[in-house]
Amino acid sequence: MQPKMLSLIIPVYYEEEVLPKSYERMDAVMRSIGMPYELIYVNDGSRDGTMSFLRKLAAEHPEVKVFSFSRNFGHQLAVTCGMDHAKGDALVIIDADLQDPPELIPDMVKMWQDGADIVYGKRTKRKGETFFKKLTASVYYRVLSSMSAYPIPLDTGDFRLIDRKVADVFLKMREKARFLRGMSAWMGFEAVPIEYVREERAAGHTKYTLKKMLSLAADGILNFSATPLELPLFFGIALGILGVLGLIAMIVCTAVFGGGCPQWLWLAVGFSLLLAVLFCFQGIQGFYLGRMYDELKDRPLYIVAEALNEEPVQK
Repeated sequence: MQPKMLSLIIPVYYEEEVLPKSYERMDAVMRSIGMPYELIYVNDGSRDGTMSFLRKLAAEHPEVKVFSFSRNFGHQLAVTCGMDHAKGDALVIIDADLQDPPELIPDMVKMWQDGADIVYGKRTKRKGETFFKKLTASVYYRVLSSMSAYPIPLDTGDFRLIDRKVADVFLKMREKARFLRGMSAWMGFEAVPIEYVREERAAGHTKYTLKKMLSLAADGILNFSATPLELPLFFGIALGILGVLGLIAMIVCTAVFGGGCPQWLWLAVGFSLLLAVLFCFQGIQGFYLGRMYDELKDRPLYIVAEALNEEPVQK
């Protein structure tokens, strides 16, 4: 029987400063496990020295596979590319910035060998992040958890180990707007947490801008919850209650004080609120329609412009 193999998937985007140290730690950890392994780097359109370092690395180490996108397609699609090409019996997803410690991987492998289908990293503390980032992340995870039809663990990222059978299900799911944490929760496989303190970046600075974070947040909510489509009903009920209360107030004012607020004012305010709600939910429906349009175009999820130590598979 052949020994089981591990695949380490590492999406990179403008990470030339941290890659040497990152590779050194990750390779040392993988060698310490004592199982065959491959390191799969996916360059998500970096235009700095990232690809130069990866070319040199792949030339010296056959276990290092490199796929370079023709442009920036995004973190979730970079991870997807790595999963498409991974040959391991278990796949580990980790960022290159060393905020998620590679030294946890042996423990994750042990939990997988004990029967877990998914082992996900759960952050107990986040070092080196601003108060705004911590606050928005905390609020987002809790809003997402409350709205999602499938339980998505709080305070988790994409740092995780998944079994081959889980990865095979991922390969069948080819939607364009991808939110891997939600897709993983939707599958329903046995998932266990491993807690850790998230460290500061070893070098460089975060490439996740506010725009990218909001885009990922939208994908998480809109792809895994129908709640936004149901909200108009609750707003309609609330507006109806307010309308009845307003009518009662006008009647009381007229009966008790012999006067009251001008009726045109009530009409104007009510009409404005109604229009605001209608426009908001037309916008939400537009998000869903936009995603349906993207799916119908059926374009490839990503384009590999260069592959090292492996032939690319375009999907």
